[in-house]
Amino acid sequence: MSQPPRNVVEIAERRAAARADKDFEAAERLREELVRAGYDVYDTPGGGFELTERPHYEVWPSVRSIPVSSIVEGRPPGDPDPKSTVPYPGSITETALNDAGTPSMAASQALWDGAIATSRVDRQIDIPKLTASVALLVDGWPDDLRACVAALLAHSDAGIIALDLGNVDGAGDVLHELAEANPDRVRAWHVAEKPHWDGGTAEWGPARTKLLQLDTADAHVIMDTSTILEGDAIRPLLRALEVPDVVGAGWKGVEPESGGTEWRDAGAGEVPALLGYLFAVNRAKALGVGGFPEKARFYRNADLEFSLMLPGRLIVPEKDLPVRQARHRGYFDTEADYREQESTRTYDRVLDLLRR
Repeated sequence: MSQPPRNVVEIAERRAAARADKDFEAAERLREELVRAGYDVYDTPGGGFELTERPHYEVWPSVRSIPVSSIVEGRPPGDPDPKSTVPYPGSITETALNDAGTPSMAASQALWDGAIATSRVDRQIDIPKLTASVALLVDGWPDDLRACVAALLAHSDAGIIALDLGNVDGAGDVLHELAEANPDRVRAWHVAEKPHWDGGTAEWGPARTKLLQLDTADAHVIMDTSTILEGDAIRPLLRALEVPDVVGAGWKGVEPESGGTEWRDAGAGEVPALLGYLFAVNRAKALGVGGFPEKARFYRNADLEFSLMLPGRLIVPEKDLPVRQARHRGYFDTEADYREQESTRTYDRVLDLLRR
């Protein structure tokens, strides 16, 4: 990293002197002068300072401060109309609807069986009817981000939207490079807030909800940057979401053991909950429940809480999707006491939902 110019250092030194004299008004003016010169200043113990060159892209102060313009009035994109034509062969007729105008349980099963059959045909003609955005939360580990996005670009046609929290370890800079190199596929937002797990104020639930609100696609695909596609694993999820009463479809599903204290793999088919490594959700339905859990500060167990909030069926469409899991940094590379404290805090709410 290059050293700041001497004139910038001199401004920072005058600001430090102003702070030492408790002339905070002058210190603030000098801070603003540094910003105009392209540098952020951070105070260090003992009256010192650290200068950091500002990134050459827009950085919002916080997750909350990013304006949202994609939420539309009326029925949002992706909200299935029960009277619309179902896209699968052998789809239900009008007589298969119940009094509420929604598919009966038998009809829903027929639709799902049709979806499975359709997913086995030539992928070249299996074109999903729904648009999709893959939503990435970027909170560090830039090499993982590069690998994740490269695989998405190679194996899927979905758009990619990403929110950078605090440019941890330069991950925000890498995100900016990826967006610049792929403007037709990648859209990025950056905030100065660092993630909560790293001592900042940006929390998992509100950050995920902001991405959901910024999305304009029918299907919102939640994905962790440790998840790597080895083929088009997005397409089967979108096909599953075309079934009217399916609200979420994912790579891995789980079900609670007796008492709800442990969860086990649920296999393919309908499941009680989906894991946040990779799953697609009907964006309109997710917005309808207010988005992701507002109180979830950390990712762990928040995917279970979100799944249980959704008003519809959850599906694992195939036993083996073309996906692999790299090192899951959010679990293995965060401080253990913090991880357990926040996981327990969220799981208490999961247990409340299971009791309902």
